[in-house]
Amino acid sequence: MPKNKIRELLEQLQGELEQVSPQDKKGRDLLENITADINSLLQDPNVETDESVLQRLQDTIDHFNIEHPTLTMALSEIMSILSNAGI
Repeated sequence: MPKNKIRELLEQLQGELEQVSPQDKKGRDLLENITADINSLLQDPNVETDESVLQRLQDTIDHFNIEHPTLTMALSEIMSILSNAGI
């Protein structure tokens, strides 16, 4: 997948994240961490990522699965794309 498409999807995901206001501390922490990961990827798409990024994505998906299905779908798509791109 072209990097500009990944960037576009990350920007869309960032917009989705900005609309979520979790009521619990864990949800806020998860969003804060994943937002930092996304910002790093947007600033430098060549930045090395590790398993922890994918694990944080999965944790965020698991946490918001019921309350925010749109966000969950966007996170799942990003996780799939990053995995397929070898990130």
